[in-house]
Amino acid sequence: MEFIAPELLAYCENHTTQEDELLLQLTRETHAKVMMPRMLSGHLQGKTLELLVKMQKPKVILEIGTYTGYSGICMARGLDEHGKLITLDINDEIAPMVRDFFKKSGLEDKIDYRLGNAVDIIPTIPEHFDMVFIDADKANYINYYNLVVDKMNPGGIILADNVLWSGKVLTEEGKKIDKDTKVILAYNKMVNDDPRVENVLLPIRDGIMLARKL
Repeated sequence: MEFIAPELLAYCENHTTQEDELLLQLTRETHAKVMMPRMLSGHLQGKTLELLVKMQKPKVILEIGTYTGYSGICMARGLDEHGKLITLDINDEIAPMVRDFFKKSGLEDKIDYRLGNAVDIIPTIPEHFDMVFIDADKANYINYYNLVVDKMNPGGIILADNVLWSGKVLTEEGKKIDKDTKVILAYNKMVNDDPRVENVLLPIRDGIMLARKL
């Protein structure tokens, strides 16, 4: 998932505003208690999201894929007093842990945490979005994009995580491509070809596709 040398990654982290105790605790508990802790957004991506929110000043953010709440807390911290985050996840087993950390963050009033299938929930949300962060099952990435792109306010941004897919997007002739990689390749091409947005693929962590609605 990491695409730069460990020494350079450490240098980047050491020159990024440090995580506070709450985020460090959330990271520790995720690694200790939850399967696939590598799904955690982590220090660099979390601070990137927080700063993007502070610069974008969104009123409504939609997060598709809460996981243990690290990215949600980071984005909620960037919101102004009138902003809110709607965050969706299908895993109710870790919901008590997520709610506990949202409460500890002091941001409960800004976070609307909903459990269920995002494909079903998104069409029921009346608000238009200023920012969307897609970080859920890869099979539905294209579905999620299609559900939100026409609900984006002009200038709003759609962020999709894992679009480099541990380097698997660099396919080799004759090599078998797995199902998730095919979806990521199709997603990246679709966004790049979509005249409704302008986009940049950022090599942060496992790759973030940033698309701005025109």
